[in-house]
Amino acid sequence: MAKRLTDKEKDEILESFKSGKSLDILSEEYNFNKLTIARNLKKSLGDLKYKELLNKNKSCKGKPKKGKSTSEKIKVNGLVNINLNHEGSKKVSEASEILEENRNDSNFTPMESFFEIAPLNYEIENLSRKELSSVHISEVDFPKVVYMIVDKKIELETKLLKDFPAWDFLPDDDLNRKTIEIFFDLNLAKRFCNKEQKVLKVPNTDVFKIAAPVLIERGISRIVCAENLIALG
Repeated sequence: MAKRLTDKEKDEILESFKSGKSLDILSEEYNFNKLTIARNLKKSLGDLKYKELLNKNKSCKGKPKKGKSTSEKIKVNGLVNINLNHEGSKKVSEASEILEENRNDSNFTPMESFFEIAPLNYEIENLSRKELSSVHISEVDFPKVVYMIVDKKIELETKLLKDFPAWDFLPDDDLNRKTIEIFFDLNLAKRFCNKEQKVLKVPNTDVFKIAAPVLIERGISRIVCAENLIALG
């Protein structure tokens, strides 16, 4: 014969359910499946009241009970609130005692209030930044021979400085400057040369210093090489 709930058990289950116990707990305590317990509760309470209490019990499930929190808020001498677990609270208590001893010491001066420092009311002159990235051509010691990339008509290949990723940190005004590129190594120059171009050997590097005014007139103000960014003017 199947086991059935006694009237006493039904009353106890009803009161426990009203006080917040879940179906899982009641099922374990009375050794009945949840379906049996739920059916008897619905019979006693009605569907509407049963659902109301069921939702209430579910919302309370998992919430920590008062007095059993794993952490606590400790106020140290009115200065700061700290959330700590029980292991750390002892250390904070010790620190609090030390602070209290220091407070009573004649050398300890507590700060009771704060004051605001007004901002300085004057303008700072925004001087133009001196460009440190480039070196003037007069200060450059060129090797005896350098190489340039030109087109088939021996025309100079000019680029904007922004086309060189290594210099993209410069201001926009500098990045829009026209440049020519020179190479100290022949193999490196050939690597950057395409089918529509050719490598030109420059046996006398003094030509750059001589031709600097002409290049500037054509809008070319920088020479790019592996070592430096060279300013013509």
